[in-house]
Amino acid sequence: MKGVLLVNLGSPDSTDPKDVKRYLDEFLMDPRVIDVPKWARVLLVRGIILNTRPKKSAEAYSKIWWKEGSPLIVISERLQKKIQQKLNIPVALAMRYGSMTLKKGLSELAEKGVNDILLVPLYPQFAMATTETIEVKVEELRKEFFPNMEITSLPAFYKREGYIEVLSRSISEVIQKKEYDHLLFSYHGVPERHIRKSDITKSHCKIDGQCCVTKSPAHQYCYRHQCYETTSMVAEALQLKEGSYSTSFQSRLGFDPWLQPYTDRTIERLGKEGIKKLIVVTPAFVSDCLETLEEIAMEGEEIFHEVGGEEFTAIPCLNDRDDFASLLAKWIERWTVVDLKKAIA
Repeated sequence: MKGVLLVNLGSPDSTDPKDVKRYLDEFLMDPRVIDVPKWARVLLVRGIILNTRPKKSAEAYSKIWWKEGSPLIVISERLQKKIQQKLNIPVALAMRYGSMTLKKGLSELAEKGVNDILLVPLYPQFAMATTETIEVKVEELRKEFFPNMEITSLPAFYKREGYIEVLSRSISEVIQKKEYDHLLFSYHGVPERHIRKSDITKSHCKIDGQCCVTKSPAHQYCYRHQCYETTSMVAEALQLKEGSYSTSFQSRLGFDPWLQPYTDRTIERLGKEGIKKLIVVTPAFVSDCLETLEEIAMEGEEIFHEVGGEEFTAIPCLNDRDDFASLLAKWIERWTVVDLKKAIA
């Protein structure tokens, strides 16, 4: 029997610093998030970060927390329900980190008789710290607890049929109603070394301004290329004028170089250059979360106003939009009835 497991990032159980600390420990100790030797990761995370960051992060979560709980969890549950209503096979939801574990999600499907699963990481672009860590953890669980299950993962869907159309529509609904001087595509940041580690050719990804626009098999797993390609395809779909939009990367940690340009510095630069009306969209996420609601919509707006900006607009993620739920259901339904390779290619 076929079934689907939707997987998103996760969230603390509450805004209590103890719950936030527990969540951050699981998240930051993931070797695909902070990819340094374990002794160094333990020293950095448990010796330094977890002694200072939980309180600050708890305050940030408190700013964006809903009455129903974590925005990311609530939105993901709404999306799951909409997809389930369109399908006649079980659709479960799990998180990579936190209480809604991958094991619980797999167990829920197994109890319903599912032995053939389509794993759907809810990330448009591939990255070590998102899609890959989900796939690796699911495979570990399959081997240990669900050896008779067959699990196939939906590849990165940043350029898949329908996705750019839905994403472009969500942006168009905002920019048609608002005057703006610049549209910023802000993506989640990763260390530059993640890009090189994901290079299957071991030689293409140099992050030199040319590799991402030079055709290569490396692009299948290159987060940077996929982000820029997302921006390019949306710009073409919306017929955006050259110079009226740009791409940046948010959320960096530590002292190693992360993907640039950095979003906070880009927002500051745009404001100083005279941009008065700025719109920001965050296409590395399909669900609004701490990064989009606090780091972009709140901190980003504060930075923009401090340097003379007047109007700042953050476009919501796709969340549980009806057209996005219908698109995911369409991909899943196709997987259930046609040859797998053709269905998820």
